Amino acid sequence: MKKVLVAEDSGFFGRMLKKKLEAETGAQVCWAQTMQEACQFIEEQPDGFAAGIVNFHLPDAPGGEIVTKLGERNVPVIVFTSVVNKQIRDRIWEKKVVDYVYKEGAQSLDYLVSLLNRLERNRHIKVMVVDDSDMQRQVMADLLRVHRYQVLEAADGKEALELLAEHPDVKLVVSDFHMPHMDGFELTQTIRKSHSRQDLAIIGISALGDNVMAARFLKCGANDFIIKQHFLTEEFYCRVSQSIENLENIQAIRKAAVTDFLTGVSNRRFLFDHGERIYNQMRSSCTSLCCAMLDIDHFKKVNDNYGHQAGDMTIKRVAKLLQEQLPESGIVARIGGEEFCALVPGGKDEVVALFEHIRKAISILPVSLSSDNESIHITVSVGISSEPGRNLLDMLSRADAYLYQAKKEGRDRVVC
Repeated sequence: MKKVLVAEDSGFFGRMLKKKLEAETGAQVCWAQTMQEACQFIEEQPDGFAAGIVNFHLPDAPGGEIVTKLGERNVPVIVFTSVVNKQIRDRIWEKKVVDYVYKEGAQSLDYLVSLLNRLERNRHIKVMVVDDSDMQRQVMADLLRVHRYQVLEAADGKEALELLAEHPDVKLVVSDFHMPHMDGFELTQTIRKSHSRQDLAIIGISALGDNVMAARFLKCGANDFIIKQHFLTEEFYCRVSQSIENLENIQAIRKAAVTDFLTGVSNRRFLFDHGERIYNQMRSSCTSLCCAMLDIDHFKKVNDNYGHQAGDMTIKRVAKLLQEQLPESGIVARIGGEEFCALVPGGKDEVVALFEHIRKAISILPVSLSSDNESIHITVSVGISSEPGRNLLDMLSRADAYLYQAKKEGRDRVVC
C-alpha cells in the first residue's frame, strides 16, 4: 500500500485530510503536526512516501523547511496552505513542488485527491522533451520529473524520431521550434504520419512565439503551444496535464465502446472487429484456431427463482472464470444475455480439453448470493468449431450449431 505524509498543524484540516485521502486513494496516511514529527515518520519509513502534503508554515518550520526535507528524499510535495502571496508563491516554486493548493474547503480536498491520483498514473507515462538548448531542455525535463513522468530527452528532431521508434508508447512530445536539421513544424508533421492526436499529444514551444506560430504548430498537428517568454510553471503543468488527460479520456471512451458494461470482458463489437483480424492472421500463417460458443444452462430459472441481481452475479462469475482460464492469446466476449464466444489459438483436441476443464470448473463453482449466505450452482453448454470455414462468421455459425446440439443432447457438455 502506498504511503502519504501529511504535515499539517491544524487539527481540523489534518483529520479531514487523513480521512479523505485514506477513503478515496487507498493510501496509508501518516499525519504529523510539526516538522519534528514529520522527520520521525520519514526516518521510520525506509521505502519513503509516494507524496507529501504539507503546510508551508509549520510551528517549528515557518519557512518551508519541511519541503526541503522531503525534496532531499525525492518525495513529490504538494503544499497545502491558507496564505500564498507572490513572495511565498515564488519561494514555493523555487523548491520544485508538484503544486500548491489553497485551503478553500471541499473543492480543495477534491483537487488534492486528483493530484495524488495523477502522480500515481504519471509513473507509467513516457514524455519526450525536444530542444537543442541543453539548459531549456533540462528545465522542462526536471519539471516533468517532479510530476513523476518517465522523461526522454532529444537534442533535435532526428534524435527525437529515433527515440520515438525505440519508445512507441510515448504519450507526449514537448518540442521547440528552432532546431538544427529539422524544425518543430517538420518534426510535428513527421510524427503525425505514425501517431494520431488520439494516441500521442504534441506541445509546441518557442522563444520567438506569437499567435501566427501557435496557429502553424496547431495546423501541423500539435495539440497546444507555449511561448517561452510567458513561461509559468503552473501553466506548463496545467497544459501538460490537460494534454495527458485528454488522451486518457479518449482511451476510456474507446475501451467503453468495446467492453461489456456488466462483466468487463469484450463485447460483440470487439469480437467482430478484433476477431476478424485474428482469424485472418491465423489463416495466413496456417495456424489452428478454434471458436467456442458457451451458454449458461437454464439461466431463466436463475432470474425467476433468485432475481435479476443473482442472474447478473452468475454472468459475472462465469466471465471471470473464462478470463482466468483462457490463454492471453485468445479473446472472450459476451455476445448475448448469458452467452459468450471465445476465439482460442490451438488444435481441436487441445481446445476441447481446455473447455472440458472450464465446464467442470463452472459446475462446481458456487455463486454466492447476497441474502443469507446462500449460493447456487450452474452448468454450461459449449459448442466448438475447429474448422476455419469460409470466414469468421461461418466459423461462429458452426460453433453455434454445435452449442445447439449440446443443449439438445442434455446440456452440461462440450460438443465439437
